[in-house]
Amino acid sequence: MSRLTADPRLVLFLGVLGASFSSIFVRWSVAPSLVTATGRLGWTVLLLLPAVLRSHRAELLSSTKRDLLMCALSGACLALHFSTWFESLKWTSIASSTVLVSTEVIFSALGFTLFLHGRIPRLGVAAIAVAFAGSVVLALSDAGGSGALAGDLLAVLAAVAVAAYTLIGQVQRARQSTTVYTFLTYASCLIVLLVLDGATGTPVLGWGLREVGVGLLLAVFCTLLGHSLFSWSLKWLSPAYVSAAKLCEPIFASVLGLILFGEGIGLLQAVGAVAVLAGVLLYTKAEGQHT
Repeated sequence: MSRLTADPRLVLFLGVLGASFSSIFVRWSVAPSLVTATGRLGWTVLLLLPAVLRSHRAELLSSTKRDLLMCALSGACLALHFSTWFESLKWTSIASSTVLVSTEVIFSALGFTLFLHGRIPRLGVAAIAVAFAGSVVLALSDAGGSGALAGDLLAVLAAVAVAAYTLIGQVQRARQSTTVYTFLTYASCLIVLLVLDGATGTPVLGWGLREVGVGLLLAVFCTLLGHSLFSWSLKWLSPAYVSAAKLCEPIFASVLGLILFGEGIGLLQAVGAVAVLAGVLLYTKAEGQHT
């Protein structure tokens, strides 16, 4: 795929659309969140393995202990992200969960400042304040619902976990190709999830063909045709543009939630969601001006 055969903006749109179905597929699952996450990563690793062995075997075998350790840490963060976010979707609305997970950009900025000696521009500080205020409003809108507030908190934890995964990836992609890094990270994530399954006594098998299908759909549409297209788009489009486009994901997911599950959005919830998305968009703009 090249710029001559595909418009990168169209590819990015398809990636956002694919990722937007993640919350829908999770809602279709009747298995525990750990099982759903394990199925997604199991299929992802299985589908990536032939390409890695065919085209990246030498790089894979030359991975250093440091690379393996960093990928293992990244995989653990990704496992925490999937397990907490999938569980969040069982307790709160698709709109609240996907909006709060989108604050990943904010937590990535904070982590970049604290651990990688980066700097947040002044406009970025204001953006973080707006996003935080919106998150508080969202939490207040869900405070009366049974378990909804817990679901919101799980979504925030999922955002923190995926931000850590993103920061590790930023460091490792300077040392490894995207394909090898993601494969080792996904494989590590799968191992961590299997360990969690065993530790919690959660059986991975025996949930029927429905769960096999959910895992496959998540792997193909949300990982390979979602996040992988984000990575490809970064060859042609700025990180700020890609980050801004990803903000359409909660909007698409909320519309799908309304159509498929009849999940309406209350006024206070809408105000909070708009504030969070505005804060993230404002930070994306600030980052673009700063670089």
